[in-house]
Amino acid sequence: MEHETPHDLAGKLLIAMPGLGDDRFEGGVIYLCAHSDEGSMGLIINKVSARISATDVFEQLDIEADAAMPNLDVCYGGPVEMARGFVLHSADYVDGDASLPVNEGFTMTASKDILRDIAAGRGPSQRLLCLGYAGWSPGQLDSEIAQNAWLTCDADQQIVFDLAGDQKWAAALETLGVSAALLSATAGHA
Repeated sequence: MEHETPHDLAGKLLIAMPGLGDDRFEGGVIYLCAHSDEGSMGLIINKVSARISATDVFEQLDIEADAAMPNLDVCYGGPVEMARGFVLHSADYVDGDASLPVNEGFTMTASKDILRDIAAGRGPSQRLLCLGYAGWSPGQLDSEIAQNAWLTCDADQQIVFDLAGDQKWAAALETLGVSAALLSATAGHA
């Protein structure tokens, strides 16, 4: 039997199911930037850092921020390359080869230039700054989805960019008609 290419989930949200068994992803919502038979890569969008601010990131990179720069949350993007920054943003900004257009509404850029532009008020209209990313080897994510570790839903710009981090998990579940209050980490047996 030929190896089947997995259904392309790039541009979707992964919703961590209770009892996932990995504290790094517990209660997580991940925007999936890439998904192929070569592996998968995504950014956790709902775990806002209480310790690191955008100002800290800009100072670390010697980027001068405009005093009028709007607030920019810094998210824990995942356990891989946690010192590296990724900006998930609206498609109204592209930085050449540094930008990966995921779908018509979302682009991911990993460059110092986008941070300079954000600091100067010239960046994308909607954005999240994530430190680190989540990665899966070939077939790993598909296996986890088959084991009910994750639900998937369409990415919604309001959920990704407008809601507070602690509201995103329940809001993503609601797009599927699932109430967060009804989910339990333990399954019942009749």
